[in-house]
Amino acid sequence: MFKPISLLRGLARVLALAATAISLQVCAQSAETWPSRPIRIIVPYTPGGSTDVATRIVMDKLSQRLKQSIIIENKPGANGNVGATLAARAEPDGYTFVSVLAAYSVNPHLYKMPFPPEALVPVTKMAALPLFLFINKSLPVKNVQDLVAYGRDNPGKLNYASSGTGSSAHMTGTNFSLLAQIQTQHVPYKGSVPILADLLSGELSFCFDTMVVFMPQVKDDKLRVLAVTSAKRWPSEPNIPTMSESGFPGFDMGSWTGLMAPKGTPADIIDKMAKEVGIVLGDPEVQEKYLKAGFIADPSTPAEFGALIEKDGAMYGNIIKTAKISVN
Repeated sequence: MFKPISLLRGLARVLALAATAISLQVCAQSAETWPSRPIRIIVPYTPGGSTDVATRIVMDKLSQRLKQSIIIENKPGANGNVGATLAARAEPDGYTFVSVLAAYSVNPHLYKMPFPPEALVPVTKMAALPLFLFINKSLPVKNVQDLVAYGRDNPGKLNYASSGTGSSAHMTGTNFSLLAQIQTQHVPYKGSVPILADLLSGELSFCFDTMVVFMPQVKDDKLRVLAVTSAKRWPSEPNIPTMSESGFPGFDMGSWTGLMAPKGTPADIIDKMAKEVGIVLGDPEVQEKYLKAGFIADPSTPAEFGALIEKDGAMYGNIIKTAKISVN
């Protein structure tokens, strides 16, 4: 006897299997032929900032290697959350990536996130961005321990700047204050340039920031630099001690930038992107540009980058909880 319902069910199963096979075939083809059209890189910060510069240096060379256009879109706001949200909601087809800063590990502890953490997956770390401790030259201190002693003798008198609440510079300044057991006041700014002006004028006591904007002022004897926050001394500034060497063993809080992709992006495309970025970062020309800009080329596998995000998230979460930091 003819059974239309059974026939329809069987047909539906066949169509579902065919759709799955076609989908897998499309994914395989996309991985083999990727990229076949322009790639979009979202930078969730303003043009000219550390993340933007680090990304553009790499993507300029990567575009040549892949023989494909790479379009960079700056989408700043909410400590990087605006651009990250756009990426998280993008089609996971291998043609949208987002360049995130260390603040990405901070945000879930400060903000009500507009997307779940699993909505973005790690691709590769690109750059390490060590921060330096710069101070106003009028302060009667010559090294980090002098600054700590001054802070303890003058509770509440020291203030420090960062490029915003939740930034890696904010977290670094907070952690330093906690470990040194000194009372300091955090002053958030919108960028390094206004911080520099107030640090030079004496409105600010100190800041942790990258070297590009501030180091020329040190060379002109207008500011003093006390230490670098990375585990090792900066290659071009070997006379500047690390924070670890300055009385804070294990202090390693440099920032970083890296690529993430929407969840569902084919794994082989993610692996290929990570591999290609790693090759670009091994280029001596790129490494030289990075050093001049205050970065160190530091590629990773997706798994290694994911582990870094998780590790830093735990560290920042502890700092935020201990210091009772909020965005309210």
